[in-house]
Order: sequence, then structure tokens, then C-alpha cells
Amino acid sequence: MPEIINLDLSFQGVLNTIGTYVIKSETGLAMIETGPASCLDTAQAELAKHGLSVSDIKHVLVTHIHFDHAGAAGWWASQGAHIYVHHVGAKHMIDPTKLVASATRIYGDAMDTMWGPLLPIDPKNLTELHEGDVITVGDLEFECLDTPGHATHHMAYRLGNRCFSGDVGGTRLKNRPLIDIPAAPPEFNLPVWLESVQRLKDYHFEELYPTHFGGIIGAENVEAHLTELQGFIPSMAGLIKDEMLAGADRDQIVKTYLAWQTARAKAAGFSDEDVHRYMTSTPPDMSVDGVRRYWTKLWEREGKEQ
Repeated sequence: MPEIINLDLSFQGVLNTIGTYVIKSETGLAMIETGPASCLDTAQAELAKHGLSVSDIKHVLVTHIHFDHAGAAGWWASQGAHIYVHHVGAKHMIDPTKLVASATRIYGDAMDTMWGPLLPIDPKNLTELHEGDVITVGDLEFECLDTPGHATHHMAYRLGNRCFSGDVGGTRLKNRPLIDIPAAPPEFNLPVWLESVQRLKDYHFEELYPTHFGGIIGAENVEAHLTELQGFIPSMAGLIKDEMLAGADRDQIVKTYLAWQTARAKAAGFSDEDVHRYMTSTPPDMSVDGVRRYWTKLWEREGKEQ
């Protein structure tokens, strides 16, 4: 079996929030996710701990183009790596102008500190992926699973009985018993996400590797995680929907959602440090914004159809 190395990028100085996976076999080596460019020094230091260097990384698969997953992809391409990305998101890796402008409106002056520069990728160094494509790196074969819901440009990768699930498989930070999802705008889609989760369940994976953070090992544990996720997604979306219907504004909903998430974490026995780790991985205000946008757009469509 290939060796899976989980590199901790220590995003914003917080451990166990954003990870990169290096998969190493006798004849193949690939990396899944790059993390943000702001974490490149940490990524290189983590590689060195395992006797690896930048020059060893020739194949990089990203699950989707959000900065915490693919922000450093352009830099890795400039170092000689070939980048594999969902066909819907590929154009934004080739020319990230619109992506950077959109993120800058959200993060403002904190943009560079949080994410670092997003470099363009020469098209010859990039492969656009579609459902069912197989990426072969030596004796490693990754099957591409088109899994929207978190983003329309989301791929999960199947390697035998293992799955690298990006964000669509939810988050469960290392050795901590609490499930969560990042639902940042603009593409959160409740029923589509649930369909993607069911698809992952149908594979009966023995190991699941979310980007946030660390492996879930054992078929029973993977099954339990995905089943819990199927309950959590409508629960959190329903909470935000109820707040909207009650007339709460955005800031009020963020406070309510933050309190709900904090209570969940405390009930699971989390320390304040653990709560901060979860909030860094999946910021509540981003999830509120994504789910609010989903309900607003849905109600607008329903109103037009009536």
C-alpha cells in the first residue's frame, strides 16, 4: 500500500487546520492540495522532515480552487510541478485575476497575510479534469469523482479504497470528535452536497482524508462520519434558514451560529484552543454567508416560478 504523509501547514500559526497529503509508493509520488501560498515555508519544512524537497513534487492534484486548497498551485507549477484541477475551475488557475479580486473584496488588507500571492499557471502545466478521469503517477492511479455541493469545481480523488475528499466530505480535525463543514459563498448547495456525500458512502471507503484535517481510518469510522455529515448539513442550514425567516439580520445570525457551534464544541469536551482551531478551519461567518445566499437565491427562484 502507498504511504500517505499528512503535512500540517499550521495555517495562521494554528496546528491541524489545513493539510496537504503526499502519497508515496515504490514508483509514484503525488501531492494532493497545496494549501495557501502563505504556508509555503511551512510546507517545505514539513517535506524536509520526510526527506523530500520541492524538486520531488512533480504532480499536484487539487480538489478545488479555493485558496486554502489551491492557493499555492501557481507557485508549485513555477517549480516544475504539473497541476490537476476540475475543468470548471481551471480557467481561474490559468488567469486568477477575477478570483483574487473577489477574495480581496472579502479579506481586504488581510489578503496577503492570510493567503499570499496566487500565481497564474501556464496552460501547458495544467490538466483539466472531468468525472471518471484517471490520473496515473507511476503505480498510483487516482480516479476523479466530480462531487459538487461545496463548490461546482470540486473533485474528490479515489485511490483504491481510500478517498481524498477535500471539503465535500466535511471536516473533522485530527483526533477531535466534531464534524463541521465550510459553506463559504457562492456555491453552497444543500441537496447537491448531500448527493455527493451519498456517492462517497456508496464506495464504502476504508479510509477518508479530508483536507481539514487528517485521516479517518476504518470502514466503520468512515461510514459513521459520512452518516453524521448527512445529518449535520441540513441541520446547520436549517438553523440559518429559521433565523432568516425570523427576521434576523446577517450579524445576528453569525452570533447565533457561532454560539451554536461553540456549544457543540464544548459539549464534546473541547478546550478554548480546540474551539479556536475549528473556527480557524471553518469560519462561522463564511458559512453563514454561504447558506444565507443559498436560501435567498432559492426563494427568489421559487418566487419567479409562482
